Amino acid sequence: MLAPARFLALALPALLMAGALGSQYLGGLAPCEMCLWQRWPHYAAIVAALLAIATRRSPASRPLTLLAGLLILASGLLGGFHAGVEYGWWKGPQHCTGVLTGGGGDLLRQIMAAPIVRCDVPQWTLAGVSLAGWNFLFSVAGGIAVLVLCLKPVR
Repeated sequence: MLAPARFLALALPALLMAGALGSQYLGGLAPCEMCLWQRWPHYAAIVAALLAIATRRSPASRPLTLLAGLLILASGLLGGFHAGVEYGWWKGPQHCTGVLTGGGGDLLRQIMAAPIVRCDVPQWTLAGVSLAGWNFLFSVAGGIAVLVLCLKPVR
């Protein structure tokens, strides 16, 4: 079952990154800092999956595919944390949520340092789910699927 796992480990992050980059460059949605955090594991998963495909006849293919699955899962968990920040379930990093705490000259410094795109305000939703929420749903399910496919015994 390693071939389907390798395919999913490449296709899922590639499609999710195509959607993210398309929404950014074609749709005009600028990513916040936490959105960018979610992209790094997907980029790494694509590289790991490509290496797994390139080494498909070697013992290195399975660990590389497992690594890709774990990276996809990591991006999903970051997406879940980000979605929780957007929904107000918990606080996100102060520097990207636009929370101002001081007064006087310190307040001006905080305003000038505030992010242009806030992490706690979704720019787009579908059925009440933000892009971070969709990344959570697809990446957690997909990452688990890759891991399950990798761990199935070969017949």
